[in-house]
Amino acid sequence: MGTETAGARPMRADARRNYERLLTQARTAFTEHGTDTSLEDIARRAGVGIGTLYRHFPSRTALMGAVFQGEVDALLAYARELADAPQPCRALVDWLRAVITHASTYRGLSRALMAASADDSSAMARCSVPMREAGEALLGRAQRAGAVRPDVAIGDLLQLTNGIALAVEESPDDPGLADRLLTLTLSGLSAGR
Repeated sequence: MGTETAGARPMRADARRNYERLLTQARTAFTEHGTDTSLEDIARRAGVGIGTLYRHFPSRTALMGAVFQGEVDALLAYARELADAPQPCRALVDWLRAVITHASTYRGLSRALMAASADDSSAMARCSVPMREAGEALLGRAQRAGAVRPDVAIGDLLQLTNGIALAVEESPDDPGLADRLLTLTLSGLSAGR
């Protein structure tokens, strides 16, 4: 989700500056107020009109996808790092914990990710599809190692992690909630069950 698409003309310098300012202000607004924050407010904070925002990002989900792409890239890189970890189940858990941390950073992101899982054509799906593939690789390794039941699907596991992130978002005064819920979830996934 870069500033230019394949075959498209390079962005003019002023358009690139507007794009970057919109991303910066959207990231700040999503962190402070959630993903349902006013797009008009984001445009105003970036010093542009709402039309400029929509020229760069035709929908809220397109803006969200662009804002979160860097973090998704980091989660994908982390999954690649963990691909050869000596303990496949621990690698899966560590990655899921990182996904929960990412999703609970922005109020409303968990809901958006859950909705994107049902709509592969959405702008958020461009983030969720590679995440599903990365998670599938880690889950498959844990299953082949006999640590996770073979009937566990990555889609269900990511929905559970988004549900945990949503619970964390709703309970900001309970810093241990994510770990407790993830531990509880993983005990149900165990191949020993």
